[in-house]
This record gives sequence, C-alpha cells and structure tokens, in this order.
Amino acid sequence: MWIVTVTDNPAGPDFLSQADPYRRELLAHCYRMLGSVHDAEDLVQETMLRAWRAYDRFEGRSTLRTWLYRIATSACLTALESRGRRPLPTGLGGPSEGGGQPLEVRDEVPWLEPMPGGADDTDPAAIVTARESMRLAFVAALQHLPARQRAVLILRDVLAWRAAEVAELLDTTTAAVNSALQRARAQLDEVAPKQDEVVEPTAADKRALLERYVAAFERKDVAAIVRLLAEDAVWEMPPFSTWFRGPEQVARHLTGQCPGGPGDFRFVFTEANGDPALGMYLRAADSPVFRPFNLQVLTVSGSVFSHVVSFFDLRLFDTFGLPSTR
Repeated sequence: MWIVTVTDNPAGPDFLSQADPYRRELLAHCYRMLGSVHDAEDLVQETMLRAWRAYDRFEGRSTLRTWLYRIATSACLTALESRGRRPLPTGLGGPSEGGGQPLEVRDEVPWLEPMPGGADDTDPAAIVTARESMRLAFVAALQHLPARQRAVLILRDVLAWRAAEVAELLDTTTAAVNSALQRARAQLDEVAPKQDEVVEPTAADKRALLERYVAAFERKDVAAIVRLLAEDAVWEMPPFSTWFRGPEQVARHLTGQCPGGPGDFRFVFTEANGDPALGMYLRAADSPVFRPFNLQVLTVSGSVFSHVVSFFDLRLFDTFGLPSTR
C-alpha cells in the first residue's frame, strides 16, 4: 500500500478506493519493463503518487486503468534511461563445459529478479498477469529490447492496446508503433525462439515432481536430482555468470561446487513468475539451524524440469515472505 495523506487532496479517499484494485497488475507491468520486483514496487509507488496528485485534473476521457498505465509506462521509460538491462547468466554468454570448477561471480551486474506469485484464474487481472507473459524466460528476453520497443511490445502483445493508443502514449505515430512492434517481435524470436509445446502437467503431478526433487536434494542424491532434468535443461545461478546445460554438467557442478551433504538442506514451497519455486535453506556450520541459501525457480516441461534458476540474492526471502530460518 502506498502512503499518502488523504487530507492533502480532497479527492484522496475516492482515488485510493478506485485505484487500489489496479495495483497488482501495475506491479506486473512495471516488473516486465524493469526486470526487478524491487524497482517495480518503487515505480508503482511513484505512479500512484503522481496519479493521486493529478487526480483532480483527470477528465475521464480514458478509463482510470488506462490513465494509470500511461503514467506507469512513462515512469518506467524515464527510469530505464539511467539503468542497464537486467540479464540472466544465459544472456551474457554460452554455457560452461567445466562443471565442478570454481564459478565466476559478477556482483556488479544488475541481475534479473523473480517476482512472487503464480497464475490466478479467478483474479480480474488474470488476462494481464497471464503466466506466459510473466515467465522468467520471457521477462529475460524483454531485457534485450530497447526501452521503447519493450514498452510497445508489452502494451500491444500483452495488454492488447490498440496501436493508436500506444502512439498517443509514446507521442509518436501509429506507423512508428507498428514498425517498432515488428522489430521487437523479430528480436524476441532471435533471443527466445518458440519451443515445441509441452503438455502442462496437472497440479498434482507438478507437486509430486517437486517433492521428488526436494527429497533427492535433502539426501544430496545428485544422480536422482539430475534424473529429473530434461536432456537440454539449463541451470543458472545469478550472481554467478557461469551456467550449465544438460544433466551431466549439472551433476559435475552439484558434486564439485554445491556445499552441504545429506540432511543439510530444507525447503519451503512457493511460486514465482507463475512457476513453482523453492526457498532453499542450508544448515549452518556447527548448528542445527538452517539458514537461507538461495531461491530456486523451476520450469516444468512435461515430467521433467527444463530450467532451474537459483537466485542467491537473500533479500528475496523477505520479498517472498519466506521464513528467516528453518
């Protein structure tokens, strides 16, 4: 909830009651633009403050939702003028063939962040926060686009705005918007080509797969872990730029570089970007306490995992509402 003093503006209470239902979808929109849930929260706060201060001048020529999106998109474009893109390790180079060797850490890189939450078909904003447009791979691919192309693609292909509406927001022509959309789609296809469609498992099957994965990790049974990975599975771990493709390289990494042994891990189930996620805890040395180690986001493809991203930014445990110890 943003903080305002409603007595400072006679329209305050009315604005808050009308704008609050859009907060979640605006957060998703700003997250797609920025690639950071923390930055997105700040930009939603800024959007609401700007809108609240200007609410007495809102003439109703568009819906309140459209007006808020205009403000949010403009705020994001301004923010992106001074910020670099937020990649995943796969966006910086090819996979390592040296599983088990020391990892390269890149703390200076502003890495892509995951966003809490899953798909909610009962939510009125479900069309906006549809799972495919929130997947880590899609948000990471968006980071390859220039800011205005990114905005055009999100507004046209995710939010289904008309080209004329986007042109008005960006102070350009409809032809320029259509051209930018074509270039954005082409570039997106280059960095994230469409995969063969995989039948989505049921919730029960997905949960069973996760439980097998957790049980294997708690035993530190590397062979059992990698049996749950697709043949071309990707394993990446920001802020480490080193990443691996395929069970063999992942097995070498887990054996040679992953700390802990049988009984040294605990997990808490959660969701991120519409996919299952796990808060991973490692037993502290000479202590019975398990402390945050990383947050894993897993992409399920049929009966295996095709992508595992382990985020070592421990701030995310608070962001996801995960406990500080286990």
